[in-house]
Amino acid sequence: MKCKILPLIVTALLLTLVACSDKEVDSKNTKKGEENLNKTGMPIVNEPITISFMTGKSPLTADDYNKLLVWEKYEEMTNIHIDWGLVPTVELEEKRNLSLASGDYPDVLYTAFVPDTDLVKYGEQGVFLELNDLIDKNMPNLKKLFEEYPEIKKGLTLPDGNIYSLPTIYSPDYKSVLVVNRPWIKEEWLDAVGMGLPTTTDEFYEYLKAVKEQDPNGNGKDDEIPFGSTSIDTLLYYLNGAFGVGNRGINQPFIDMDPETDEIRFYRISDGYKELLQYVNKLYEDKLIEQNIYSIDANQFQATGSEGVYGSSVTSNPESRWGIENEYVGMEPLIGPHGEQQHAYVGSPLSHTGSFVITDKNKHPAATARWMDYFYSDEGAKLFFMGVEGETYKKDENGDLEYVDSITKSTDGNTIQQEQSKYFSWLGGGYPGIVKEDYFKSLPSSLKATEKLEPYLIEEVWPKFTFSQEENSKLAPLASDIEKYANEMRDKFITGTISFSEWDKYVETIKKMGLEEYMEIKNAAFKRYNED
Repeated sequence: MKCKILPLIVTALLLTLVACSDKEVDSKNTKKGEENLNKTGMPIVNEPITISFMTGKSPLTADDYNKLLVWEKYEEMTNIHIDWGLVPTVELEEKRNLSLASGDYPDVLYTAFVPDTDLVKYGEQGVFLELNDLIDKNMPNLKKLFEEYPEIKKGLTLPDGNIYSLPTIYSPDYKSVLVVNRPWIKEEWLDAVGMGLPTTTDEFYEYLKAVKEQDPNGNGKDDEIPFGSTSIDTLLYYLNGAFGVGNRGINQPFIDMDPETDEIRFYRISDGYKELLQYVNKLYEDKLIEQNIYSIDANQFQATGSEGVYGSSVTSNPESRWGIENEYVGMEPLIGPHGEQQHAYVGSPLSHTGSFVITDKNKHPAATARWMDYFYSDEGAKLFFMGVEGETYKKDENGDLEYVDSITKSTDGNTIQQEQSKYFSWLGGGYPGIVKEDYFKSLPSSLKATEKLEPYLIEEVWPKFTFSQEENSKLAPLASDIEKYANEMRDKFITGTISFSEWDKYVETIKKMGLEEYMEIKNAAFKRYNED
């Protein structure tokens, strides 16, 4: 018996010694990390460190971020090297989910569009670090923004009281960026077909029809495309305000406030939404909308747009997107069939809440927090969006920043975006940081187009609501079924695959899929958001 017990005792002692040894190593590493960290100023660390990222990569950005001027400069400043781990956005969700499920994940998830469901799940498990204390102790720039705009902190804090991710923040007074995309129309084609700027949905239809039928570019070819965009969503978001739906902004693509009852509703089954789809169906069936709008990608859209064949679009700006200047002008929101005229294609100042997550694999959380906090400052925003003075930007006679001519007037025939991609990684969006008018330079044409929309902007814009893990466990399967079905049927109604005679059946199907419980959970989150 003693012979059997002795090995067990020895094993237990060895395990204890190993555990103690590991704790001592961890303690030494932690102390070493603290000694290496500078609480303020640059560099962030005295001895260079490497932090591993998983980074969502837009097709508009370069293939190697470490060769971009901005990140070369920031590594020199901080002594922190980033192993970017670039993942194309089309593959991002699958790879992110696999890495988290397998436990083989990096120190940071960056521009990784982590959904709130995962923030709650992996936050409570400890896989994602609680950031409350890190923000308080190591992120003075973000802390200042929280104090200035408490609604941002409120929207970022999950029901358990913790913050597990860092967001993209749009400065609330910067309307041009909150508007996201604007409606554009080809001015000379208006003259060619003898029309003024459309003010109603009927006039817009007539303009698109004239573009298709009257050869406004005068080349004798049927090559004009009345309306084109990267997806059908941009057109729908623009038209929402003309049909009285989606009236709380683009962060809530399924719910809004019923203007008649002042209660939350699932607007995808409302009469106004049906009318919207009937209108867009008419445009699609009359071939006034680019017929491959459901399959076109960003590069195709850019190439087609650069040929100058779009009669209208809803996009960022034809000048930066296609390299076309002075041919397109912005439109006001259209007046709908019942006299409604709002612009609801508006985002919340709190955007992309899952933009930056620190995991429990990270050996340098304080240094990582400081690394990120810089981009919530004016200096950080200037570096991130404008780059380095004399290389990517210059100051005009008023002291305002502007890109150098090699970016705005490419000698290689590139668009502004294509030139920007040689230096910056922000193209495509989703990045964490603060977006301010002084440094994220909207083109004058964008500002002018936004001015037309401003009088009609919706008054209240909701961020995404947050849910507890219990709420998520109930909501996730409901939302997956209901929202997927609503999107599928939307596209079928628009393309004519399904007749509008099936509308009532569609509504009843949505209700039977658990809409009542879905709305109860949404209502609870809305009340919690309002009470905080």
